[in-house]
Amino acid sequence: MNNQLPRTSVMYQALLNKDSSFEGIFYVGVKTTGVFCRPTCRARKPKFENVEFFPSFKLASDNGYRPCKICKPENHDEITPPWIKILITEIENNNSKKWSDEEIKLMGIDPTSVRRWFKKKYNMTFLSYIRKVRLKYALNEMKKGESMTQAAFAQGYESLSGFIDAMKNFTGKTPTKSKNINFLSVDKINALLGPMIVCAMDDGIYLLEFEDRRMLKTQMKRIIKGNKAVPVLSKHKFISQIENELNLYFEGKLSEFKTPFKMTGTEFQKNVWNQLLKIPYGQTICYEELAERIGNPSAQRAVANANGFNSIGIVIPCHRVIGKDGNLRGYGGKVWRKKKLLDIETSGINKNKI
Repeated sequence: MNNQLPRTSVMYQALLNKDSSFEGIFYVGVKTTGVFCRPTCRARKPKFENVEFFPSFKLASDNGYRPCKICKPENHDEITPPWIKILITEIENNNSKKWSDEEIKLMGIDPTSVRRWFKKKYNMTFLSYIRKVRLKYALNEMKKGESMTQAAFAQGYESLSGFIDAMKNFTGKTPTKSKNINFLSVDKINALLGPMIVCAMDDGIYLLEFEDRRMLKTQMKRIIKGNKAVPVLSKHKFISQIENELNLYFEGKLSEFKTPFKMTGTEFQKNVWNQLLKIPYGQTICYEELAERIGNPSAQRAVANANGFNSIGIVIPCHRVIGKDGNLRGYGGKVWRKKKLLDIETSGINKNKI
């Protein structure tokens, strides 16, 4: 049905076994009830002929299925399984190591599940991920003063020519010329309203967007070009920090984010975004007022356009700008999310009053 998915027979057996290693790999729609579930759902198992499988929460929902009330897939969409988190941590801590299937098995992890997860979540092979991690650390060492030879052999490369070729494939430049390149750490985090993509460098986060936003690729290209960066799938302290803060925000327990961030845009756009940051938590203003605040009352359309180019959603609160008539109007992360975000903030204010 979908080349991102395992064989149907494999998925059905995983459903029967409540196999947690398939969490986030597929969702199952039950034709007789109209609901869709996670692989580990505790509900009575449907017959094989009454199910169909989807690679994402969104596709299951788009095909008319409702989230199951027992396993609540809406709260688990795109979650990173614990065994993947353990493996990624090990790879980051032992970045020069060459990982074999046997070593992964010794950790109690199925190598096939690992390869399947990386392909589905990031559209890359597990080996490609490992190579990029090694190259990232090699370049970091060169930036600290290590020679190319020292950095290459420390990361397990058996020849300089192999290291140079790998670096050219990674950055498009030789290792020496790559030293001036910035690494943009990219990761996917789970959030209450759907999976989000976060990009960070050592001075803050550069992007925080819902994965299904149509502008996501455009935003990524702009950030990469504007900051002369190379994107690398990897963990970062600021990605972990914003993930923790978002969890508190969605619980109504946090009204101000502390994670540092960097804006990528024109001076006009940055001016608009700085005004957005001044809108208090739980309050809204209209586009006309926002235009007045930047000293250009006639620039309502340009202000709305700048809102649309905001690449750090929620933290830079463009969701707090609504129509003069009270209608929510557009929102890159979808209008239903805009409503939910405003509801969360109103609820958070009410909690603090109690």
